Amino acid sequence: MTTYREAGVDIEAGDALVDRIKPLAAGTSRAGVIGGLGGFGALFDLRAAGYSDPILVSSTDGVGTKLLVAIETGLHDTVGIDLVAMCVNDLVVQGAEPLFFLDYFASGRLEVADAARIVAGIAEGCRQTGCALVGGETAEMPGMYAAGHYDLAGFAVGAATRNALLPAGVKAGDAILGLASSGVHSNGFSLVRRVVEQSGLSWDAPAPFAPGATLAAALMTPTRLYVRQLLALHRAGLLHAAAHITGGGLPGNLPRVLPAGLDAVVTQAWPIPPVFRWLASAGDVAPGEMLSVFNCGLGMVLVVPDAEAATTALAALGETAIPLGHIEAARGDEPEVRMGFAPDFEV
Repeated sequence: MTTYREAGVDIEAGDALVDRIKPLAAGTSRAGVIGGLGGFGALFDLRAAGYSDPILVSSTDGVGTKLLVAIETGLHDTVGIDLVAMCVNDLVVQGAEPLFFLDYFASGRLEVADAARIVAGIAEGCRQTGCALVGGETAEMPGMYAAGHYDLAGFAVGAATRNALLPAGVKAGDAILGLASSGVHSNGFSLVRRVVEQSGLSWDAPAPFAPGATLAAALMTPTRLYVRQLLALHRAGLLHAAAHITGGGLPGNLPRVLPAGLDAVVTQAWPIPPVFRWLASAGDVAPGEMLSVFNCGLGMVLVVPDAEAATTALAALGETAIPLGHIEAARGDEPEVRMGFAPDFEV
């Protein structure tokens, strides 16, 4: 007699995972959540969350080929934070408060212990950003994924009061501030993996740019979460726009939040973290390529009306603002980033 388990799908393993993650999801609950895991859908009450005239904002993303490093090294604990960050950081730059999150986890064969570690990371990312983990999907698909491989996707929904969406009010003379990244975050890992291969280093070798850490552990540092800082700044009336610096880097992302007729002029250099210097050197990657692929040390860039007030407000939250430049009239038809210097990637 042929069974589903013999075909490669273990329903009992899926049930065991649900039991493992129920307390993790419960730990992320917030005002507005109705019910818990186990239904066919998740319910959320916007009025209970404090919104009377909301606009819903949604975002979906994944972790990219950073997952291959996790798979090859067994470092699964923080990719869930990456997943949440890639979604909620995109919500907050639109002035939205993340409300709830759903995940999609697919594998060829469900390894309950590894999957629980991954979901624990998702729950931690949600907890840090005040976002409820309300559900998701676990798919076991033998033949679709190689042994030990899996994929992750996330979906976040947030809300903003109708008249408080971002960007808004960006004008010539506004200041540009940067918030530091924690490292590579979750973009550019196809190039990262190529550079590591060219370097001849193994994943468990000491990281040349991070004393005391292995190469894998250093590169797996999770994406920073900027939600609480940006919401506080926005609610204080100190934020006109924000750009999450992901694929495309600074030149590809900052223009997305600028209105026609304005350019971002970056006049001040920022600290380039050692990981990017190492990638540029070990991979012989040109500065322009580095800037267009990686965040290069800037995970979030802000456009603010008052640099001093914004810097003070961020400092009160434990965040250091990096002065970068200003907004001025555009030189061309489309907004762009104009660099007043060449970033130094020399080791």
